[in-house]
Amino acid sequence: MGGKWKPLIIYHLMTGRKRTSELRRLIPDITQKVLTTQLRGLEKDEIVQRKVYSEVPPKVEYELTSYGWGLKPALDFLCYWGEEHLEKVHGDKSKVLEDFDPPEC
Repeated sequence: MGGKWKPLIIYHLMTGRKRTSELRRLIPDITQKVLTTQLRGLEKDEIVQRKVYSEVPPKVEYELTSYGWGLKPALDFLCYWGEEHLEKVHGDKSKVLEDFDPPEC
């Protein structure tokens, strides 16, 4: 679970199955190479599963495994902690989040 991208990838997969291109749109700062590497690592760790469809052009989707869903409580806790941290450091988190639409915990 190390790194800054894996929790974001997992968070977005908690809203449903996603194609690589969808994840790239949802996480615009991640490069294709890094996204592919992170997804392969998550797949190797059995946190996500990759589903390949037999069609042209090839279609690949990723979704959380039941094992991966076990991370939800930890990610929820990090989300709540992050909100409290913004309040503590900045007083009013809304000022920090003006240009950012945070995911709901």
